[in-house]
Amino acid sequence: MSGAADMMARDAASALLGMVVERAEPGDAVVSMRVREDMLNGFAITHGGFVFTLADTAFAIACNEDERVTVAAGADISFLRSTVAGQTLTAHAVRRVRSGRTGLYDVRVTDEAGEVVAEVRGRSVTTGRTPPALDN
Repeated sequence: MSGAADMMARDAASALLGMVVERAEPGDAVVSMRVREDMLNGFAITHGGFVFTLADTAFAIACNEDERVTVAAGADISFLRSTVAGQTLTAHAVRRVRSGRTGLYDVRVTDEAGEVVAEVRGRSVTTGRTPPALDN
């Protein structure tokens, strides 16, 4: 199993939110999530934290290319369009550059019509950590 596959096997948060990994390749990942009523904010639109969490999951998959644990060093998000319950969001993360222990990734979040909902730029750092063991 790859680093990203092992990571996702332990990712209870993404599973709880109903995220589906559509593609998981080194430097390229696609993850989707249907927006539920309990993901809405006080204005009846998708809470930005859930949009970011979807993007962050795609980013994590894209940057965990091998057995080394890679985490976010930082990320910036621009919210461009609101969404509501029942819509499906898709995050596509792409590696821009990886040099030494650091990387730069762009994530585009779209709705089911292909409209851009958010753009994220993530910065990764590869750590000396060992992944936790999978429970069998």
